[in-house]
Amino acid sequence: MAQRNVIWTRTADVQFVGILEYWVNRNKSNIYSKKLLKLVSQRTAQIAKIPLIYKKADFKDTRVASLGNFSIFYKVTNEEIIITAFWDNRQNPKKLLKILESKI
Repeated sequence: MAQRNVIWTRTADVQFVGILEYWVNRNKSNIYSKKLLKLVSQRTAQIAKIPLIYKKADFKDTRVASLGNFSIFYKVTNEEIIITAFWDNRQNPKKLLKILESKI
């Protein structure tokens, strides 16, 4: 099976960049954000190689990869992996529900 391309939706990209910026501002350093960026890059590469490795989410055709306090929600097609949300698990889950329902 060929490795699939990883595509980030605009929503997921905005969420991820917002989280990275939050930690830079909060810590007055980019060290944690760089570590998180590296971890997410490794995880998305793993998903691209083995798309069905993580569990199904409660949303249609969506899977979720956990990264401790964060989760990557994604959909698998024959050609690509579509990252639909990057979520900080400490946020209100009702907000996530609205985001994922709009991606169906």
